Amino acid sequence: MSGSGARHGLDGVADAGAFLARLVRLDPAALVRLRPVAGVGRTALWARLPWGVLVVRTVTGTAPGDVTVAAGELLAELSSGGSGLPRRRDDGWRWPLPPPASRAVETLPAEDVRRIAAAAAGTLREAATHGVAGRAVGQRALRDALLDHVAVVVTPDDLPDAPVEVPQRLVQGLVRMGFVGTGDVQVRVAGRWVGLVGPYGAAWSQKVAELSLTPTITHPKV
Repeated sequence: MSGSGARHGLDGVADAGAFLARLVRLDPAALVRLRPVAGVGRTALWARLPWGVLVVRTVTGTAPGDVTVAAGELLAELSSGGSGLPRRRDDGWRWPLPPPASRAVETLPAEDVRRIAAAAAGTLREAATHGVAGRAVGQRALRDALLDHVAVVVTPDDLPDAPVEVPQRLVQGLVRMGFVGTGDVQVRVAGRWVGLVGPYGAAWSQKVAELSLTPTITHPKV
């Protein structure tokens, strides 16, 4: 499976395997981008979920540069105890990454994040079964509307006129990738990006200025 003789360089095989396994369940054809974190002996694993959210988990070990491979192939290599880097697919990665520097604007309890995700799943099931206002709605339309819904609004003290909107797609990305754990979740901003950062990883998406939806939860302070 390794095409060049290069080694993947990952020591945190269990952590990387957990990330890749969840990713492949959501998208069997997913790519994963390995980016070494300078000077700390760790590698950031980046991927894009089917609903347009970028997710990242940092594991021990140093990858051989900034490389992109098929997530399923890397998972198979790790699962077999191999050290080879699968065939590079760098030309398949087409998405920008958020800036490295970000700032926290709010902290959310883990149970709140899980509750928001569960409520959305329940809403989707209910609407799929009974429709909306008595009318049937396509499953994809329901899913897209739900993912675009603003789940949390944060109003930073230093920027009261610039609320930070956290869409449901970010919440789903964090929860479904298993990043929440028992610790709190930070809402962070980096330029035009909004992120949710949990104990085991983060989910990021770019702000959509024209999006205007009613929030379900408001956190008025940092």
